[in-house]
Amino acid sequence: MSPRSLHVVVGAGAMGLATTWQLARAGKDVIALERFERGHVRGASHGATRNFNNAYTEDHYLDLLIAARADWDELTRTTGEPLLRLHGLVTHGDDARVTATRDALTARGERAEVLEPAEASRRWRGMRFEDDVLFTPDAGVVRAAAALAALEQGARALGADVRFGHRVVGIEETPHGVTVSVDADGTRYDLDAETVVVTAGAWTTSVLPAGFALPRLTVTEESPAHFTPRDAAAIWPSFNHFAGGREHHTGNIYGMPAPGEGVKVGLHLVGPVVDPDARTFEPVPERAAELRAYVRDWFPGLDPDTAAPVSCTYTSTDTEDFVLDRRGRIVVGAGFSGHGFKFTPAVGAVLAALATDDAARAAAPFRLDDQRL
Repeated sequence: MSPRSLHVVVGAGAMGLATTWQLARAGKDVIALERFERGHVRGASHGATRNFNNAYTEDHYLDLLIAARADWDELTRTTGEPLLRLHGLVTHGDDARVTATRDALTARGERAEVLEPAEASRRWRGMRFEDDVLFTPDAGVVRAAAALAALEQGARALGADVRFGHRVVGIEETPHGVTVSVDADGTRYDLDAETVVVTAGAWTTSVLPAGFALPRLTVTEESPAHFTPRDAAAIWPSFNHFAGGREHHTGNIYGMPAPGEGVKVGLHLVGPVVDPDARTFEPVPERAAELRAYVRDWFPGLDPDTAAPVSCTYTSTDTEDFVLDRRGRIVVGAGFSGHGFKFTPAVGAVLAALATDDAARAAAPFRLDDQRL
């Protein structure tokens, strides 16, 4: 293949694999390069489940969500692997936000109802509520590990080349394209491509050429945990609780049922800033104690003393908006952590379009010119 036809994706986590799949769907020649082995736990894409949370009010996220749901369904059809489990989502802790989200969703024809706290407690006896509760039945979880496998399978079936253990050590634009320098277990080689898409998560800044202007990307180590239900037959929704700043809670809370693991509960964006290559993979004791105390207060159906912590990285912009943009022949997808996984195939479609169409643009809040650099 010629450099004018090849597209290279750097980072084969969720977003990189989705971009690879979308490029292959469009008939493009594509190579994806992943520094680590398949299924590694150093980034943000591993684990069994992620929230498929539709509780958004902003048009750019709702547009992306609708596109993502269609592509999750398409990936399920083509691979035979069911990827969404739609058992519903409850959102509470901020009545104004609950009302605004209900209005935004119903305006688009989505199902959403507001319940009083007592009614919500009758439906989900393992949880406690004090405020109005938004229930959105067409939400739930993405089966994250299965999604990664399906994206890789789907991309390979369309002719994509996905290489694990291939670390990118340099990206240089040339008059005719972009050269990507790779180290594969000590063997060095170059790829000459038309464009390169960088979806390297916590390593984004270090992979991009020096001087590539990005908004600040902060890498933190977050430590949600799985808790064991007291009643194995209990019904659990996914959930958002806007509890930050009240009752000594540092951050807002999210979580979901994870069959075989319990119920996952996490504090959102409260972990320490870390070097992704020098993590402890251990929770901060104070935050772990806070999470157990939260479960004790708000989840009568969970045993707070059964916490099994999980370590993952967040890579976040100051606004928590994504970066989806192109400069020259380099496309960047970054800042997804905390709420990106549900959008994965739609993000891949945006990045693939940016890589192949000079006229393509992401929604304004995702563009570099609209973010503080």
